[in-house]
Amino acid sequence: MFTGLVEEVGRVSAMEPQGDAMRLSLTGPLVTSDAELGASIAVNGVCLTVATLDGDTFTADVMQESLNRTALGELTVGAPVNLERALLPTTRLGGHIMQGHVDGTARLLSRTPSEHWEVLRFELPRELERYVVEKGSIAVSGTSLTVAAISQPGASEPWFEVSLIPATLRETILGELTPGARVNLEVDVLAKYVEKMQLTVDTADMHPESK
Repeated sequence: MFTGLVEEVGRVSAMEPQGDAMRLSLTGPLVTSDAELGASIAVNGVCLTVATLDGDTFTADVMQESLNRTALGELTVGAPVNLERALLPTTRLGGHIMQGHVDGTARLLSRTPSEHWEVLRFELPRELERYVVEKGSIAVSGTSLTVAAISQPGASEPWFEVSLIPATLRETILGELTPGARVNLEVDVLAKYVEKMQLTVDTADMHPESK
């Protein structure tokens, strides 16, 4: 589990294609300072397992399923990545509960600078639209953010916006994104559970004899 509070921006040091998988080597002095083999580290919001450790560099194997469902396959050697270690029971939950299980990807549509913050507008995949609400939480490439605005229901091209303070722009990869860049999205898992519970209730109401 993660909080979406990025601990450091690391770098991709190597990428080794392995047929239906990819071995990533990533450098991050902070997240490797107490890492062990088998530990979980979120890379741009994707929960990966530490396969090897060498100083401040670790490797992780990314299966084809993850390459298909996330933007990790678009990384290049030298690219910056958001890194976060799995949370501890004593960790302050400053963001929101995240699993590191990406629900989809989206492109950055635009950036609108202001004096003290910047508004980023992203595509919103239609299959995720029902889980995203204004002032709710969403993870963008592993960064816990609050939805500032969202397109009207039924919009032909759904989108959502987030307002980023200078610290977020400075300490995550979001400050370097350019329009067209693809990001990983993870919606709030609580929304999924609420939907599941409602479906269960509705099904029970349709078949009262099963109660």
